[in-house]
Amino acid sequence: MKHLWITLLFMSLIPSALMAQNSLAYQVPPPELAAIVDAPATPTLSLSHDGTLAIVQTRAESPNIEDYADEMLRLAGLRIDPAINGPSRPGYLTEISLLNLNTLEKREFSGIPKGMKIYRVSWAPDDSGVAIIELTSRGLFLWYADMTTLTARKLVNQPLNGLLGGTYSWLPDGKSLIVKIIPEDRGGRPQISAVPTGPVIQESTGSKAAVRTSQDMLTSPADELLFDYYAKARLIRVNIDGSTQNLLPTDLYTGIDIAPGGEFLLINRVTKPYSYQVGYSSWPTIVGIYSLDGQLVREMFRIPLMEDVPTGYDATRPGPRSIRWRQDAPASLWWVEALDKGDPAVEVPFRDQLYSLEAPFKGEPIPQFKTRLRFGGISWVTEDLAVMGERSSKTRQTITSFVNPSKPEAKPVVVWDRSSEDRYTNPGSFVSTSTKGRSLILTADKGRTLFLTGSGSSPEGDRPFLDKFDIKTQKTTRIWQSEAPYYESVSRILDPDKLVILTTRQSATEPANYFIRDLKSRKQPLTRVTSFTDPLPFMQGVNKERITYFRNDGVQLTATLYTPAGWKKEDGPLPTLMWAYPVEYKSKDAAGQISGSPYTFTRLSPNSAIPFVTQGYAILDNTAFPIIGEGDAEPNDTFVEQLVANAQAAIDKAAEMGVTDPKRVAVGGHSYGAFMTANLLAHCDLFAAGIARSGAYNRTLTPFGFQSERRTYWEAPEVYYKMSPFSYADRITEPLLMIHGIADNNSGTFPIQSERLFAALKGHGAPARLVMLPLESHGYSARESQLHMLWEMNAWLDKYVKNK
Repeated sequence: MKHLWITLLFMSLIPSALMAQNSLAYQVPPPELAAIVDAPATPTLSLSHDGTLAIVQTRAESPNIEDYADEMLRLAGLRIDPAINGPSRPGYLTEISLLNLNTLEKREFSGIPKGMKIYRVSWAPDDSGVAIIELTSRGLFLWYADMTTLTARKLVNQPLNGLLGGTYSWLPDGKSLIVKIIPEDRGGRPQISAVPTGPVIQESTGSKAAVRTSQDMLTSPADELLFDYYAKARLIRVNIDGSTQNLLPTDLYTGIDIAPGGEFLLINRVTKPYSYQVGYSSWPTIVGIYSLDGQLVREMFRIPLMEDVPTGYDATRPGPRSIRWRQDAPASLWWVEALDKGDPAVEVPFRDQLYSLEAPFKGEPIPQFKTRLRFGGISWVTEDLAVMGERSSKTRQTITSFVNPSKPEAKPVVVWDRSSEDRYTNPGSFVSTSTKGRSLILTADKGRTLFLTGSGSSPEGDRPFLDKFDIKTQKTTRIWQSEAPYYESVSRILDPDKLVILTTRQSATEPANYFIRDLKSRKQPLTRVTSFTDPLPFMQGVNKERITYFRNDGVQLTATLYTPAGWKKEDGPLPTLMWAYPVEYKSKDAAGQISGSPYTFTRLSPNSAIPFVTQGYAILDNTAFPIIGEGDAEPNDTFVEQLVANAQAAIDKAAEMGVTDPKRVAVGGHSYGAFMTANLLAHCDLFAAGIARSGAYNRTLTPFGFQSERRTYWEAPEVYYKMSPFSYADRITEPLLMIHGIADNNSGTFPIQSERLFAALKGHGAPARLVMLPLESHGYSARESQLHMLWEMNAWLDKYVKNK
């Protein structure tokens, strides 16, 4: 009786607003929407390095919510499943088979138990077999499947450690692997007392640490103990016959990179002090070179804790970074260091300097090339040719140069100096190949020619291409390009001299499939490899159209318009759902360029807006929302004004076409698109309702930058305030549905962002609904969550848009 009285007293003290919360079981949307969630995944191919064989991989369907109810630890930027000592909620394959691309014969592996969950498959460098990681309730286990016998067997009984980067690395000969295993003697999990021993203290000692808002960081000494317990691993060498050799003792290994010659290992180890502000990848790290028997050859670097990285466009950490083996040499280590200490505000003639050190790794590093912009990567061709990239995030400038690794004093030869935003002039990317553990740019014609592939963007849309590039003259020759009514792209060059390629080909009515295309053959230029079918044939009658129109300042915009099957203009305008995601640009011309193709197949995803075309809505998908800041102007200085202009232009165009009823338009988006949605409802009256999923709405909670904004809150407080729809919650009067994963781990989109905006809307009497999905992260992947999300969206649209 006493307990009852206390309960009644407590209930009487709860505000009536909280008493009004709804209790609702998971719901199921209409059949057409539910079918999209349950549609089987299309298989994928994993090709051997020589391109003659492929593993056909079938992915598991959406997991059930009960699969997500297992314990999850959030430590140092990781989400850990302690039962498997690996990533939480890993996806997996349910079936693999072998396809011969020469004969198109498909064969099954023996030795793989029925129902085995396959976490990962990777080819041996010599294509003699594949390594397989089995996912069980007890952990991750290493298997090997031989390509000659097509038999699979477990290699190691001790479970693998699936944390801190790669679990294993192949040696170049394909006969053995370096593997991270759980130490046999680590004992039981640390018992953490619920009784604290003292306060948790963090202290700033005067050095700047402008760190962007992140989640899942360490929060206590107890977290440190758990991190050490699960992240520490022992390194062993595993041969494909099942024999093993001990290599390195228990430690926190974050990287295992084997030299192309197979004689040395580049090992990264995390060390203390740990940070409660940044994840483990920014912690102090020791980089060393080891022999294959585990002997230290040379400790290369001690990289300090990276909490004080400079801010701004192209800011980076000082000291060595991008530490990699040169791919065309047996054992040559290359890395880059900032000449401006990583601070883009420092005026210097060169931003970065490359260095190298070759076996036996004695003496001083050799200075190599300098870059005027921030280093953007290097790809290897031959001993006297490599391709180096430079970039500027602020100006969008990107430079591609040829360099001679054997002559570091030689000036780089600029091949392209262009804007990364300009899709129409994009020459493509050089095609790479991997063989015997080396990743190199592919050559042909006795080393005189390289290959380029790209999207082939133009005012008519994307038409992927394959070009030859003459190294000496730097001239390109187009040897193939996708043609209407198909969208076809290069997956692999199977024979660079005979010009035989593997492509994926699709159309507006045919799903993507693999084909072998012989560019020199006239009799049989195209051979079908796979015959994947449409898992959702009821979508066949839906009309898809790319539309172009102009913003009030003359910027050309695009969207993909979907209308229901059988709908005709004389049937009258439709309720419409506009779905978008803002993108920053430095050029109006680049912002107005056409992207995408009218010839791609619509493969529906539950997370897309397109499924609602089955419910009688017109869908404006991938609606262009450029945010432009030309010259010295920052795009976000006029963020709100440009949002409204983009929206107005899209609605006007759809209404002019007779498709859209302008009084019945909803706007929606995910993440930054949700942020956009709330801002539009706050600053215009164009929409009947909004749907915002996993968004951030108060930018003062992300004070050291967000998205492409590099200024801090204290540098541009008016921008942060104006861009925050939370600041204008009193102006939001249209109905807003907010959905958020309770376990969202995306930088900046803490669940409290949705909770606080909902509280503000409720406080001002605005119609709003907040749906918090249990156990879900930034995206929603459990079957029940996806079904319920679609049910919520459909009910909201019907109530506030269709039946308005």
